[in-house]
Amino acid sequence: MANKTKGQIGVTTENIFPVIKQFLYSDHEIFLRELVANAVDAEQKLKALASAGTFSGELGDLKVEIELDEKKKTLKIKDNGIGMTADELDRYINQIAFSSAGEFLEKYKDQTNIIGHFGLGFYSAFMVAEKVTIETLSWQEGAEAVKWTCDGSPEFTMEPCSKEGRGTIVTLHLDKDSAEEFGTKGKIRQLLDKYCKFMPVPVVFGKKTEWKDGKSVETDEDDVINGIEPIWTKAPSELKDEDYLKFYRALYPMEEEPMFWIHLNVDYPFTLTGVLYFPKIKERMAIDRNKIQLYCNQMFVTDHVDNIVPDFLTLLHGVIDSPDIPLNVSRSYLQSDANVKKISTYITKKVADRLEEIFKDQRAQYEEKWDNIKLFIEYGMLSDEKFCERALEFALVKDTEGKYYPLADYRKAIEENQADKDKKVVYLYATDAEAQYGSIEAAKALGYSVLLMDCELDSHFVNMLEQKIPDSRFARVDSDTADNLIPKEDKVKLEMSEDDRKALEELFKGALPEGNEYRVEPGNLGAEGAPVVLTQNEFMRRWREMSALGGGMNFYGSMPESYDVKVNMENPVIARIWADREGTGDLLRQVVDLALLEKGLLKGKALSEFIARSEKLLG
Repeated sequence: MANKTKGQIGVTTENIFPVIKQFLYSDHEIFLRELVANAVDAEQKLKALASAGTFSGELGDLKVEIELDEKKKTLKIKDNGIGMTADELDRYINQIAFSSAGEFLEKYKDQTNIIGHFGLGFYSAFMVAEKVTIETLSWQEGAEAVKWTCDGSPEFTMEPCSKEGRGTIVTLHLDKDSAEEFGTKGKIRQLLDKYCKFMPVPVVFGKKTEWKDGKSVETDEDDVINGIEPIWTKAPSELKDEDYLKFYRALYPMEEEPMFWIHLNVDYPFTLTGVLYFPKIKERMAIDRNKIQLYCNQMFVTDHVDNIVPDFLTLLHGVIDSPDIPLNVSRSYLQSDANVKKISTYITKKVADRLEEIFKDQRAQYEEKWDNIKLFIEYGMLSDEKFCERALEFALVKDTEGKYYPLADYRKAIEENQADKDKKVVYLYATDAEAQYGSIEAAKALGYSVLLMDCELDSHFVNMLEQKIPDSRFARVDSDTADNLIPKEDKVKLEMSEDDRKALEELFKGALPEGNEYRVEPGNLGAEGAPVVLTQNEFMRRWREMSALGGGMNFYGSMPESYDVKVNMENPVIARIWADREGTGDLLRQVVDLALLEKGLLKGKALSEFIARSEKLLG
């Protein structure tokens, strides 16, 4: 290029730079990702030219270097890739949104993998810079170095420069606000580590340091940001378990080792690679989301993948890499994008395949892991119908003895003994083995099996299972007396006049604590049966629990706790109370408090009074 030229950037409006500065990207820190991506592309393009035999010179030490001058408030991104001629600079920079990557990829599609197909990526520099310069020298023989300068207006200058060596240097003169935010080595290091740690070309930021003579000093060794190998770019056959674990530790150094993982690798009808890990869940509702990192050709994009993978899969950790997911677009666009939907479906299928494989081939290990993965699988079954269809084959239930069963096997084990008068198989379950110990033992004494369902989602889960499993019903083991949990025949209703029923209700409600709803019912539980039994209606209790977790029927969550109070009219103590309603106040309070105590509802002052009353009655 012989002379300096001036011109206007080929845009349709003079307001392009304010638009870029405010609206091109939602986060200004993206500028560094885009510029490094362009530099990596330049290196990759040179490799492609060499592979195709078009470039026969020395490749040299291909790398991208980042240099920050905190005093001058300048940031340089340097590469020794293909560079540009004056004509290419004019074509690819001055004509906004004409991306060279698309044209190059078509020509050399078999030799390279180009990141930068965003068109406007370079102009993200103007979100943080008041002036940008490009110094570049093409790889082509006889090319001359050229410098491009723009101060954030549509006007630019191009002129010859003295740059030596193939490649490009982009220099950002940071504006005042950006210099404060991005003008420190610590901040640039943080952004490079976030966006560039898996780039396919070495990204260098200064020199490594070492502690010497009481202070930190620079060494001669380049500080390479992307030293961790992206294992998802390899075939699973090339990797060992230790490789997967080492990579997980690099991504999540503070986490426990994962239980197992899934390697994703598909190239049709879309391109997708990655590794997803099943983490150990310490506290089941204290779950970290946003631990799946999305990459585009090894360049970090986001860790918010809730519009790309199904909601239940956001509980996993790991990496997804796909050039087919649109970047820097609205969430509504992501939700409607055809490729995103296909990718979401594929990932769900792969997760189901892997779980089924472990279930069939490593049953003992699967059972050992079940308590940790139960929440994940239940969440998936509740939120994704296709996953639910698959998971019905490998979902487990655990009884109070600690034995695990697939759903179909458990049905066969209980259907003969636990069918009710309507021929429905009744699945009994407990949510707290210690608190519901008495009810569990009473049910087991009748030969019944009791499941332990202590996961936070189980109220929703049993509701779903009732719909999925034909002729079934779930009942919590303390929702009624043991002999009423699975009625084998219609019971004869206790004969009592309406006036006596009302009198019984008033008598016992007067002895019960305020704040809850009570439904008092007389019953015949045998002379040896408890005088008073408190239970919670299965339907009402289950919907209250579902409401608490944001399920449907939210008005149930605002209602007071509701209890059924079964008064055993055959018990001699109740007979005495009923015969002398005025003179047995302490005895009435005592049998009611005993029922409350069994349910864990007697505390504080009321418990102290119960103990004192017991001593008085026994004395």
